[in-house]
Amino acid sequence: MNIYTKIDSFLDITNDFCPMTFVKTKLRLKEMSKGEVLEVKVSDGEPLESVPENIIQDGHQVLKVISNGKDSRIFIKKN
Repeated sequence: MNIYTKIDSFLDITNDFCPMTFVKTKLRLKEMSKGEVLEVKVSDGEPLESVPENIIQDGHQVLKVISNGKDSRIFIKKN
């Protein structure tokens, strides 16, 4: 992923806890078209570990994860 990648949708789940972090991400991806990119803002810690893992298991592609020590961004391409 480069800085020119178009973000098609944004989801902030920093105030949510598992399993809702994955559930909300999955629901947003369901609304999107194949090939679109979702940027998800998550809290560091457990959500940062579980959301990408579950997204990959669900058949989508994690393009990049950016962490700053407080919250992180996960960029997901819907497959």
